[in-house]
Amino acid sequence: MRKLLVVVAFLSLIVGPMTMSQEKPGHGDEAKHVMVRADEVKWGPGPPALPSGVEMAVLTGNPMKAGPYVARAKMPDGYRVPPHRHPCDENITVLKGTLLIGTGEKFDPSKAEELSVGSFMRMPKNMRHFAMAKGETIIQLHGVEPFEITYVNAADDPRKKN
Repeated sequence: MRKLLVVVAFLSLIVGPMTMSQEKPGHGDEAKHVMVRADEVKWGPGPPALPSGVEMAVLTGNPMKAGPYVARAKMPDGYRVPPHRHPCDENITVLKGTLLIGTGEKFDPSKAEELSVGSFMRMPKNMRHFAMAKGETIIQLHGVEPFEITYVNAADDPRKKN
């Protein structure tokens, strides 16, 4: 086994690094390798379903369709998402800042738990919850079902505001 590792290491030095797919974020062919360097993340405005101020970046897949996806959200300090639910599990990893998450039908920061950098959370489908950013916060979301959001109070839905 040790000889095999030495041979592989030697061949990698001779051949050089393998060329990876040049697919850009959010445009990956699922059969190809997708690699997104930090300086290649393309931020844009968040979807109309989220309060204004958030920026989003899709790294692979399409969060609005069935199938695997990975996306990031960048939230300014104090950014809030009112109580809502999703028809599928929500998976989040905190990459920067602190995300405050609380469960229930009312926005109550005193009942929120802090998730610092490196923390992971899975919110089960249909569980009512709310979120708030403490400092500029970047999270990574992943899933396999379309990302949909339904607000507990319809008046909180930014899609219904003029």
